[in-house]
Amino acid sequence: MIIFALLINTAMVWPAWALTPKEQYYRAENAYAAFKKNIRHQKYRDKWLACIEQYQNVYRLDPSGPWAAAGLYKSGLLYLELHARSYLDADRQEAVDAFRRVIQRYPQSRYTPKSRSKLADLDSPAAPPRPTAAASHLKKAHAEYSQLMGSASRQKYRDQWEKCIDHFQRAYRSDTSGPDAAESLYMIGLIYKGLSDKSHRESDHDQAMDYFRRVKSGFPGSAFADKAGAELVGNIPGTVTKIDDVDPLAGIITQSQNDSEDGFPDDALQRTGLVTVQGLRFWSNPSYTRIVIDADQETRFSHRLLKKDPSIQKPQRLYIDLSNSRLGRDIQKFVPINDELLSDARAGQYTGESVRIVVDIKSFKTYKIFSLKNPFRIVLDVWGDDSDRQIASPSDSTAQPSTGKLPPGAIARQLALGVSRIVIDPGHGGKDYGAPGYLKGIHEKDVVLQIAKRLARKVETELKCDVVLTRTTDRYLTLEERTAIANTQNADLFISIHTNAVRDRRAYGIETFFLNLATDDDAIRVAARENATSAKNISDLESILNDLMQNAKISESSRLAAMVQEEVCLHLKKNFSHIRSKGVKQAPFYVLLGAQMPALLVETSFISNPRECKRLASDKYQEELCNGIIRGIRKYIKETSPTAFNHSSAEQDKKG
Repeated sequence: MIIFALLINTAMVWPAWALTPKEQYYRAENAYAAFKKNIRHQKYRDKWLACIEQYQNVYRLDPSGPWAAAGLYKSGLLYLELHARSYLDADRQEAVDAFRRVIQRYPQSRYTPKSRSKLADLDSPAAPPRPTAAASHLKKAHAEYSQLMGSASRQKYRDQWEKCIDHFQRAYRSDTSGPDAAESLYMIGLIYKGLSDKSHRESDHDQAMDYFRRVKSGFPGSAFADKAGAELVGNIPGTVTKIDDVDPLAGIITQSQNDSEDGFPDDALQRTGLVTVQGLRFWSNPSYTRIVIDADQETRFSHRLLKKDPSIQKPQRLYIDLSNSRLGRDIQKFVPINDELLSDARAGQYTGESVRIVVDIKSFKTYKIFSLKNPFRIVLDVWGDDSDRQIASPSDSTAQPSTGKLPPGAIARQLALGVSRIVIDPGHGGKDYGAPGYLKGIHEKDVVLQIAKRLARKVETELKCDVVLTRTTDRYLTLEERTAIANTQNADLFISIHTNAVRDRRAYGIETFFLNLATDDDAIRVAARENATSAKNISDLESILNDLMQNAKISESSRLAAMVQEEVCLHLKKNFSHIRSKGVKQAPFYVLLGAQMPALLVETSFISNPRECKRLASDKYQEELCNGIIRGIRKYIKETSPTAFNHSSAEQDKKG
């Protein structure tokens, strides 16, 4: 038995200025041809409605034009086909209405005789219902409406509204010109208007206005025509009443469980102008969770925190709505999280042109939401009550300690250090090569991985701290994933390793960055390159930084950066000439956003400079560079925890 989805409009509306009615008609024909070839799609109601909408758009583009009748007639035919599968009276009536509109509005059209023929076929199988049946149906419909209005819990579910609509439609069809017809149509419009207040869908709002117009034009002498006219006069297009709490996925467009395609040719999908939501990713530990929503283009989004509703067994929820969006083909719609903070995340096609992500919450202290570009993604960070200090086990992340020789945190905790775990992040990797070196075959991603591994060994042996490398091989990681690893591993310090590059091959030197608003054009340039985005996007990003700074360790990061920069340059000058300190700078780096610990990004040298490129590729330079970084970290630890290294400080200073 075929199970049909919720009764909803899933229109993919082409902008009126994008296509002519003729072009839209052939677009609809192509979509229908593709749909008829896909037997699996024909099992799902939303696929039918999307195809019907394509034909209705022909009429909407030019209601008085030569192609309007063709679009209406074809939409009626599809509703008849859908009725043969759904057995819903509402689908049959939609077909009847479409054929009648063709006859009334386009009497000279060649589709008018066809529409009359279809109506005759629909009327022939059964005798017309007795007029008294309308009153009986209307009485039942009003009883159903009273029950709906008296139950707040029922109003949260779309099928309850549609059940009520169907009762009034039966009353209208029982006698389409009788004394109860106008009231039945008016009530259908009223219910659609109430539903639009709950669903926030323009399609429901438009349905309400259509029914009010039908009452006003079809029954001009009735009392309900005046009521319908008042609704139309008081209507402000595009406004929808907000409510305090709704089921965030109630009324969501249902698609097949294994397929989220829209039933249209690929080229048609690409020309809809809709943003594709491509996936959900998350990282978590008991006190912190990061969720990332990936999309292929930038779009507006909004979010809202909903209260817990024990009466309907609904947990506290947070939802994020993406405008002008559709679900991707392969997206995982349900993502179980099941940590101490969140239960799961769910994705759904909320309306024909919006996607909703719902996160079910167990408990939390605070959360932040921000977006990144190139590619566009939305980042949700959630913190628990004990997020300030929670020791994570190595199994909490896919990142691996560099050697595994030390029990996690054992020596560090014995020495009572303020820093016990350091996450080292080799920038770039995999498909992201980073900056190309002056010398052929040398790439940033390879050089920084070598430096990071060398630095990790020194952190373990000389500082006696645990180490986690965000990557130990040549693999690609997103920038937000690197910070998530540091947070879920409860790192005390986060150090991202990079090499600098500019077009001017004469440029050279070392500089260290921490997260903050950019203070000069050079800092913006470096951040734009490391973020793989534009300088304009960096400026846009600064508008959200003030809010994010509340959780960032800005002062500690600045102090750590100053010590690392000073010690690296002083140490390298003992072994190499032409060492230039470009100082400590600040800029909005994506990889540092949301870090809960002191975090910095080291631009070790210019890989675009002939001399420094050669040095970066040499073991000696990498070794001394790491020694300088170790000296800076040790200095920071000693200043923040004066008792650190008391047992072995003299020995460590000699090694430095």
